Amino acid sequence: MEVDVEALVDNARTVAKIADTRLLPVVKANAYGVGAVLVSKALEQLDPWGYGVATIEEGAELRAAGITRPILVFMPARARLFDAYDRHQLTPALGDAGSILEWTTRGDRPFHIEIDTGMGRAGVRWDEVDELGEALDTASFEGCYTHFQSADRQDGSAERQLERFSKAVERLPRRPALLHVANSAAALRGKQFAFDLVRPGIFLYGGVPAEGLPAPKPVVTVRARVISVRRVRKGESVSYLERWAAPQDTVIATLRIGYADAIRRCAGSSGNAQVLLRGKRCPIVGLVQMDMTLVETGTLEVQVGDVATIVGAEAKERITLEEFAAWSGEVPHEFLTGLGARLPRVVV
Repeated sequence: MEVDVEALVDNARTVAKIADTRLLPVVKANAYGVGAVLVSKALEQLDPWGYGVATIEEGAELRAAGITRPILVFMPARARLFDAYDRHQLTPALGDAGSILEWTTRGDRPFHIEIDTGMGRAGVRWDEVDELGEALDTASFEGCYTHFQSADRQDGSAERQLERFSKAVERLPRRPALLHVANSAAALRGKQFAFDLVRPGIFLYGGVPAEGLPAPKPVVTVRARVISVRRVRKGESVSYLERWAAPQDTVIATLRIGYADAIRRCAGSSGNAQVLLRGKRCPIVGLVQMDMTLVETGTLEVQVGDVATIVGAEAKERITLEEFAAWSGEVPHEFLTGLGARLPRVVV
C-alpha cells in the first residue's frame, strides 16, 4: 500500500481553501486505513484545529505519537470512561444533561455536544436541546456539531438538517466557540456549511465524496506480487466452490493478497473486477481467498515476482478507488478501512 503524502496534504489544502475555515481532519479507523499517525503528522503543517477520532484508543495512539492538538472523540462518552479521557487529554462528545454535569464536576476541561438533526444514532435531538438546561451554562462548553446523513446528494436534506441545527443552536444558553457540521461533501459545497470548523474525511484520502464536486488527488495505491503462474485447461475450475471455470485454455496468476487485506471475497464473482498487470487489465476470477487472489492473464506474458496494481496507476492505465470498490458493492470508505494491517504502508 503506497501513500502519496503530498497528494494527501494537497487535498486538505483544497478543502480548507473552499470552506475558508479551519480543519478538523477525521482520522478515525486508522485514518480510513491510511495510517492515523502518518496522516496526522503530515497535516500538522496546515495548522488544523485538531483531529477527530471515534474511540479513546485512537486518541491515545495519537497522543503517544506526540500529537498535542485537541482530539475530539465522536463516539458518545460514558461517565465510567471519563478517567481515560482525562488521562489522554481527549475532548468528549456528550449528549445528555447527566453526563455533562458529571464531566464538568471533574474540572474545566472542554467538551462538545452532538445535536441529532436527522442521523438518528446519537446526541440530543435538535428539538429537545432545552432538556440540557443549565448544564450547558459553563465555560467548558466548547462546541457543538451535527452529522449530515446524505450531504453527497443534492436532495435538500443537508439544508434541512442545517436549518434544524441553526434553530437548536439559537435555543442554547449561549453559542459555543466552535460549531461544525460539514463532512467532505458539505465542506466542498461552499461556505454555507463551513461555520468554525469542517471535518473532511474521505476526500483527504483520495475518495470522491459526490458527483459535481472537485476531484481529489489519488492518495492510495495498492499493489501485490505474483507468486504463482499456472496453465488451466478449458472447463477446469479455480478457487473455492467452483464459481469460475476456464472458458478456454488459459493462464492464471496468483496474487499475494486476499480478503484479509481488503479484496472482498465476492470480487471475482461480479465478473467485472480487474487488476493491472504489465499495464493491461486482467480479470479477477473465482472467489477471493483469505491470502490470495486469482487473475486470468490469458496470453499476457507474466512471471512470478511481477507486480499487480489493484488500485492505482500503471503505465497509461488506472483503476480508481471508486471503480474497485464498486466491483465489490462497496463505497470507497469500506475498501480503505478494510485494508489490513499486514499491508505495509509505504510513503511515496
